[in-house]
Amino acid sequence: MNIVLATLNAKYIHTNIAIRYLKSYAKPEFDPILAEYTIKDPSFNIVSDLYQKKPDIIGFSCYIWNIEETIRVIRMIKKVSPNTKIILGGPEVSYDVHDWLHRIKEVDYIIMGEGELAFKQLLHYLDGQIPLDDVPGIGYLKEGKVIIHPAAPKIDLREIPSPFRFEEDIPHIPKRIAYIETSRGCPFNCQFCLSSIEVGVRYFNREKIKNDIRYLMDHGVRTVKFVDRTFNISRSYAMEMFQFLIDEHKPGVVFQFEITADIMRPEVIQFLNDNAPKGLFRFEIGVQSTNDLTNDLVKRRQNFTKLSRTVNMVKEGGKIDQHLDLIAGLPEEDYMSFRKTFNDVFAMRPEELQLGFLKLLRGTGLRLQAKQFGYQYIDMAPYEIFANNLLSFDDILHIKQTEDILEKYWNDHRMNSTIEFLVTEVFDSAFDFFQEFGTYWDEQGWSRIGHQLEDLFTRLLEFLEQRGNVPIDIVTNLMQLDYLKAQQFQPRKIWWQNRTQEDASKIIFKALREKPEIVGLEFASMNIVEKDLYKHTLLTPFSINYDAYINGEIKKQKGYLFTFFRKDGSPYFATIDETKLA
Repeated sequence: MNIVLATLNAKYIHTNIAIRYLKSYAKPEFDPILAEYTIKDPSFNIVSDLYQKKPDIIGFSCYIWNIEETIRVIRMIKKVSPNTKIILGGPEVSYDVHDWLHRIKEVDYIIMGEGELAFKQLLHYLDGQIPLDDVPGIGYLKEGKVIIHPAAPKIDLREIPSPFRFEEDIPHIPKRIAYIETSRGCPFNCQFCLSSIEVGVRYFNREKIKNDIRYLMDHGVRTVKFVDRTFNISRSYAMEMFQFLIDEHKPGVVFQFEITADIMRPEVIQFLNDNAPKGLFRFEIGVQSTNDLTNDLVKRRQNFTKLSRTVNMVKEGGKIDQHLDLIAGLPEEDYMSFRKTFNDVFAMRPEELQLGFLKLLRGTGLRLQAKQFGYQYIDMAPYEIFANNLLSFDDILHIKQTEDILEKYWNDHRMNSTIEFLVTEVFDSAFDFFQEFGTYWDEQGWSRIGHQLEDLFTRLLEFLEQRGNVPIDIVTNLMQLDYLKAQQFQPRKIWWQNRTQEDASKIIFKALREKPEIVGLEFASMNIVEKDLYKHTLLTPFSINYDAYINGEIKKQKGYLFTFFRKDGSPYFATIDETKLA
C-alpha cells in the first residue's frame, strides 16, 4: 500500500511531530511517506503533489489553524482519486466525531486521541490482516450511522520509536523549528485547554530523548521547542534536562519550554542564572488572567505572587527570554478587569507579551458552558469569541486594537526607551497607552495599509502630537535614540526632519578636532582620524542629556546628540552641550 501522512503547517519553518510519530510507530510493517505543506499553499498545488504520489491511503493531521484548508484539499483529492482512503486525526477532529463525519462525507475514518496504535491497527485492517472490529479509537460512517470504537489503550511512551531518524528530514533540520515531546498529559484542569481532557502525565525514556536532541544538534538544528504542557512539573526531571542541555548544547541552538512559573523553585532559577549560557533557553509562561474568580471558574490554580517572583528572578538573571501569555474573554473578566490583568503582567516587562483571545475549542469544558457565560463565538475554526455576558463586541475590538500596537511597539522592541517613558510618565497605565494608540491607529486606516520602519516612529509622533499633554521634545529625543540604537551603520534614511545644517556641522566638527573630550573620554581615546569622524558620525539637535539618561534621569540640556558608528556595529552616544562649543 502507498501510504501518505500529510499536514498543512502554519508556516514553512514549522514541522509536524505527530505524523513523524505515526510513521515511526508504523514501521517496519508499513513505511508511510511524509508530505508537509503550508496553509498558504494553493489547494490545487497540494492536491497535485499528493496525487502524483499515487496514494492508497492519506492521513491528515488536523488542527484549528489548518482544518478549513485541509477540508478543501480532501474534497479535491476525492474527486481526482476517489478510491484513496482518507483518515483524519489530531486535536481538531478528535472531538465531535459525529459532526465531522456528517460534515465531511469524503472522510473514511477519524482517529480519536493518541493515534499511534489506532493508526497502525487501521493500516493492518486496510491491508486485510485483521477485522475492522479489532481497530481501537476510530469513528466512521456505516450505512449513514456513526460507529465509534472504544479508545485505544495508552502506549508505553518509554518504548516508542524516535520520530526524528528519517533520511528525508536531514536537509530540512537546520531550516526548521524542531518540536520534541518528553511527556504527554497535563496535571492541571484548565477548562479552556484540550490538555485538561487527558488525566495524568506520562514520560518518554530520558536517554532516548537526549539522543534525539544530540541527533538534531549534530544535523544543525537551530531552535528546539519542547511541547510538554508543563515541562517543570517534575523538578528532578527538569533539572536533569537543564543540566544536560547546558553541558552538551552547541553554539547558536535555542531551547524553548512551556513553564508553569508559580511552581518553579527559586533554587532552580538560581541554578539557571548561574550556569545557563545567555540565550540558550526561552520560557513560555501562561498567565492568562490575574483575576482570582476567573481562574477559579476555569479551574486554573495559580499563585500570582509566586509566578511574579519567578518571572522577576529570571529577568534579573539576564540569561533567559520570557514569553508571557494572556487570554482575553475568560469568564467574569470584564474590560476593566482585563485592563488590570494586562497591567499586572506588563509591570514585569516580559521580553514578549502575547495577548490572545479565548477560543472555545471542541471538547473543552468552557465550550460546554458557553451558554452559562453568554458566549457568542464563530462556529468554525478557530472558534474565537466575539462577546460574552461581560464583554461586548466593542470591548473585544478595543482589546484587539491594543494587541496590534503591543505587537508592533513592544514585542518587536523597536523603541523600548520611548515606550517605557510613555507608560510610566505620560499615560495612566501601559494598557491605556496601547489601547488609546491602537484606536487612533485604526481610525487613521493604518491597519489596512503597510508600513516601513520609519512609519512606526512618525505615526507614533503624530498620535502623541494630536493627543496633547505630552512632552514632545523629550519623546522625540527618546525615539531618535531608539532608532539609532538599532542601527549598525549610519542610516541613510532619517525619519526626523530637523537635521543639523551644514554650518552647524562645521562648528561641531571643528570643536571635536580641538577638544574631543566634549563627547567623553572614551571617544577621545579612540584616536579617530578626521576622515572617519566625518564618515561615521551623525549629529542631531537634542534637548536632553544622554549621560544623565543612561543613569535613569531625564535632564534637559540644549545641544546635539553625537552618534559615532563604530566598526563593530555598536553606536557610541554622547550629548554635546551647546555651551561647550564656544
